[in-house]
Formats: sequence, C-alpha cells, structure tokens
Amino acid sequence: MRGVRLPWALLAVLVLAQICYPLTGGATRAGLTVATVVLGWLLSVGHALLTRGVRAAAALVAVATGGGFAVEALGVATGFPFGSYDYSGELGPKLAGVPLIIPLAWTWMAWPAWLTAVRLTQALKGGPSSTGGVKKGPFLARVALAAVGLAAWDLFLDPQMVAEGYWTWLDATPALPGLPGIPVSNYLGWLGFAVLLAAALRPLAGPSVDRVDGRDAPMFALYLWTYASSVLAHAVFLRLPASALWGAAGMAVAAVPLAVALWRGRRDRVAAPDPTPRVDAPA
Repeated sequence: MRGVRLPWALLAVLVLAQICYPLTGGATRAGLTVATVVLGWLLSVGHALLTRGVRAAAALVAVATGGGFAVEALGVATGFPFGSYDYSGELGPKLAGVPLIIPLAWTWMAWPAWLTAVRLTQALKGGPSSTGGVKKGPFLARVALAAVGLAAWDLFLDPQMVAEGYWTWLDATPALPGLPGIPVSNYLGWLGFAVLLAAALRPLAGPSVDRVDGRDAPMFALYLWTYASSVLAHAVFLRLPASALWGAAGMAVAAVPLAVALWRGRRDRVAAPDPTPRVDAPA
C-alpha cells in the first residue's frame, strides 16, 4: 500500500509547490525552485524504488543523477554539448560550476519519460529475445520516445530559467524563433544526452523497467501535469508565449499519445463485461 500512496502524496505536494511558483518572486521563487526539484527527484526515485526495487532506483540515480552532473560539468567547462553557459548563484551550492540541484532535475523527468515510452510501445510486443534481452525494435523505439519526451521538456524549462536569470549563455545564436538567449545547440545537446541516458537505463535497471502497470499512474499523472501546467503557466502567468507554443508542440509528441492511451485503457476497462459468472439466488 505504501508503494501506491507515497508517490501520490509527493505528487500532491509537488503540484502545490508549482502552483505557488508564479505567485512568488526573488529569493522566495529561487528557494521554491530548489524545493520543487528536490521533490521531483524524491518522487521519481522513490517511485522507482517502491515499484521496481533497489536495482532500478540505483540505475536511475547512476544514469540520470550521476550522468546529469557529468554532462553539466562538461558543458560548463567546455561548452559541449549545450553551448557556452554559466550558472548564477541563486540555485544553491555548486560543484564544478554546477548547482547541485541540476542533476536532480534530469532524474525528475527522466523516469516518467521512460515509463511513458514503455506505455506507448507496449503494443509493439517486444518480448524477450533469444539472447535474453528485449527485442531491438521496441527497445530502440522506447529509447527514441523517452529521449524526445525528456528533451522536449527543456523547451519549457530553459526559457523559464533564463528569464529568471538562473543561467545565461555566452553565445545564444542561432536561437529558435521567439526564444532569444538560448542557442539551438542547447536543445540538440539535451536530445543527445537524453538518448544516451535512456539507452543506458534499461541495461542497468533490468527487465523490471520493461513493463508498466497500475502502480505507475502517479508517473503518468506527473508527465501530463507537467505538460498541461507548463503550457498554462508560460502562456498566462509567466508571459512567455513563445515557449508555451514550442513546449506545447514538443512535449505533445509523448504527452498527447499518452493521454489517449490512458483514456482508451480506462474506456476499455469500463466497457469490459464482468468476468464473474452470475449466480441466481434459489427460488
């Protein structure tokens, strides 16, 4: 029961914190940003631990948190793969020029993006292969969809954080139309690392991450909430209409099919006849 209730409780607190974000400013908003990222990390890692076990949770932390820190440190030091950028001091302590909460953010969204990809590729029936792994077709499809699902989130994240002054680019050209201050190389870097992250997660985490079930509802709710709330916040509260449009289009690749799949699954369950045979009472 704990494996069901705790993720929902953490998600509720996370949603409340995100609702409060547009209502704050300055140091309070920066502190709330840090708290939100920590909550998101606890939610994803905690869900992986409770539903898939120690191996999956450790793999998620190693690949997403550890890998996220490594790629960010590389980016700050060399400008590869995101472009030349620098973090301000508003997001808390740094190590190698990287605020410690930044790799937590990678982890926060990597897990629901992976589970979303698994949910959407279940129909491909990529069962075990003769060598004991998953079939190559579904695995590659999952990696691609998980990578896009994670990287598209940055179409919301970077414009919002740059607008707050949490990090800046030394050279922000070329940029996407309507999103000045952020080079296209940043989004390509996100996508490239997201592919590596997703490709490494399955071999390290094991076969438990090849399936989804009712326990994963909080992660699907997190992904869809992130999508819908980000569109609304950017369009209305944060006054970032361009990132609202770019993010809406990018995350829709995974979010819209996920919403449709969940709706159809619920519809089919409601429409399915009761398998329990009817027993008439004796006269």
